Amino acid sequence: MSVVSAPSVRRATVVWAVAVTAYLAAVFHRSSLGVTGVEATHRFAINASALAVFSVAQLVVYAAMQIPVGVLLDRYGSRRLLLAGGTLMVAGQLCFAVATDVRLAVAARVLVGLGDAMTFISVLRIVAFWFPGRRNPLLVQLTGMVGQLGAILAAVPLVALLHRAGWTPAFLVAAGLGATTVLLVLVAVRDAPHVGPGAAVTPALSVVRRELAAAWAQPGTRLGLWTHFVAQFSGAVFALLWGYPFLVQGQGLAPTAAASLLSLMTVGTLVAGPVVAHLCARHPFHRSALVLVVTAASAAVWAVVLAWPGRSPHWLLVVLVLVLALGGPGAVIGFDYARTFNPVHRIGSATGIVNVGGFVASIVLVLAIGVVLDLTTPAGASAPPLSAFRWAFAVQYLLWALGAVQVLRYRNAARRRRAPATDAGPVATPEVTVCVPPGEPADGGGERAAGGESGGPMGRAA
Repeated sequence: MSVVSAPSVRRATVVWAVAVTAYLAAVFHRSSLGVTGVEATHRFAINASALAVFSVAQLVVYAAMQIPVGVLLDRYGSRRLLLAGGTLMVAGQLCFAVATDVRLAVAARVLVGLGDAMTFISVLRIVAFWFPGRRNPLLVQLTGMVGQLGAILAAVPLVALLHRAGWTPAFLVAAGLGATTVLLVLVAVRDAPHVGPGAAVTPALSVVRRELAAAWAQPGTRLGLWTHFVAQFSGAVFALLWGYPFLVQGQGLAPTAAASLLSLMTVGTLVAGPVVAHLCARHPFHRSALVLVVTAASAAVWAVVLAWPGRSPHWLLVVLVLVLALGGPGAVIGFDYARTFNPVHRIGSATGIVNVGGFVASIVLVLAIGVVLDLTTPAGASAPPLSAFRWAFAVQYLLWALGAVQVLRYRNAARRRRAPATDAGPVATPEVTVCVPPGEPADGGGERAAGGESGGPMGRAA
């Protein structure tokens, strides 16, 4: 039974909606390079490897900052980090709008990556503090879904504006949208119910460091990290940078058709999110199986596309983007592990650790694809041939194999920790794993089953 009153629910919804808008803006800023990659190669006179550096700089900063940001989040709260992150992304887009030098352009993407790193996990902390635990799986998926609308804004309106008005006006408009979002966060977002800006008690840094170590020591946190790793990278890299060149240069599609497929991928993510959330809530003992199914589906459809003689038919490319759309919701299951295996006071640190996984994999793949494309593109060719893209995207199978092995490894470790062997057989440990706001009763059905309070041993929760 929830203790949240109707006015508090309305207030919580407003806070969450504005925070999600900030995440939508972050996804828009993050995706703005992927759909303008071809134009960027001409503006800065660079090749595929150099273009990859733009995305890698952004992703490296994002991944490297996840654990520090998680520590800062537990110490200073979501509101401050959303404001700081939004401001940094606006600054990055302003620099990118006027950049003609590669070094300034890379610095701009670093600023975008730094601000982006502060956004998503800040929104997840707001969900944990403002809503009952039983609603968390759905709201986390909804957060990811709504955020993906930012990719649609980047794939269609930004591309249209870029072609109509030019590079600088397009990215100035992007910066203006980001500045508007920062103002909304300043007015509406609070860290927790009945807590004003700056009113929360800030824990000592030594305490936060101990909680970070405790989050890392929890096998469930590392299961979340590898879940995020194995499920996210293929779709993320496709949407972030290499999907558009693959569709236009490799598959011969018109730019508008390629942008439409990227938008369809986003729509697929929006549809898949609630389905994955429902399955996680109904079957919390089988979340890792769902992750492995999503991974296997991505690997299988890529195998068909890469082996297809000549250019793939349009229907197959539609199937590809729809299957890749499952990767985002599948990766979000990693955050569900962070929430259910850690208490709420270290949710920022645990979520930051999980969020490293997919972006480290994405960094590796972005770089690898760029290098392989340059190595396999004939000298003097104006664009990589389809064969070069095939070799480049085949690198994914190494990452899938590594991620799947690690998911199985830490699933077993989490089960052993949750259900230690005794003479009486597996039993539930007394540790409370349900993450709910302070004062909120732990009454969420999926969390209770996963946490071992009822319905079976904790050891099966993975």
